[in-house]
Amino acid sequence: MTQKRNDNHSTEFGLWLREQKEIDSSLGYVTTNIDYVWRNYNTGKWMIIEEKRFMAKVARWQQEIFNLVNWCSKHHPKFCGFHIIQFEKTSPDDGKIFLNEHEIDKQELIEFLKLTS
Repeated sequence: MTQKRNDNHSTEFGLWLREQKEIDSSLGYVTTNIDYVWRNYNTGKWMIIEEKRFMAKVARWQQEIFNLVNWCSKHHPKFCGFHIIQFEKTSPDDGKIFLNEHEIDKQELIEFLKLTS
């Protein structure tokens, strides 16, 4: 059975999708949104970022989708990877920050977002 949302952060289409029995997750259909496609149009460098608040983890099925997107994107010469940013609470301003499971500070996050490496 397709999981119901436990918050109010969906669109009408997202809610509609969850109600359709013909495309239920029990039939193999799963979806996830991608939080950010981050790009510097001057350099052409880009990456994909998944945001998790309150130290939430990526679900197994979601990680499988992200792995597929990451694999497909690796063929682009300016692709800088798929990354997970976790916030202890809701943002860099109210708690710890973790980038790919490693704690960083606000300045390190800014440097990471500059796509300089």
